[in-house]
Amino acid sequence: MSIQSSFFSAVHDDDPYASSHAGERALNRAIVTAEISRGFEEYLEILDRFYADDIEVSSAAGTGQIRGKASVSSLLYDFLIPLHIMAEIGGVSVSIRQIPMPGDAAGETYSAWTLDLVGASGRRCTLSWRTLRRWKDSLVVYEHHYDEQQSGGPLTEDDLMFGDALKPISQHARALA
Repeated sequence: MSIQSSFFSAVHDDDPYASSHAGERALNRAIVTAEISRGFEEYLEILDRFYADDIEVSSAAGTGQIRGKASVSSLLYDFLIPLHIMAEIGGVSVSIRQIPMPGDAAGETYSAWTLDLVGASGRRCTLSWRTLRRWKDSLVVYEHHYDEQQSGGPLTEDDLMFGDALKPISQHARALA
């Protein structure tokens, strides 16, 4: 039995509305419960498990679509590695929340997301966005991010703690100069 089939009931197989919503709940639960400070690999496994090989991803803020799981994986990797380092050894607290949004089209799901980053300094940066997903055969075939917002400035080196965890990284660098 595959991992995917364990998330879906046979009752939902003929009902694209029920099937896509069951898949959405399972996917979102996997994202929210993954822990970036442990590693980034769990997120890549989520991509492999829930997304079609020919996935198309777009953003209202971007200039075009990204096509194919390999391209999405590369983009995700570039985002997750720094986030993992900041969380594991830089003292940044990372939390993500998701709220389902209503939708009435079969095979489409909507959700609102919030990513909170709190530096070791206590400074906060919050990113929020909404996501539209289209599902086919229990896999995401299209994902679009929109209504992207940021509150708080970006975290800087002064918001990270390395070494003795009592001084921001910039003070360590100044001491070496």
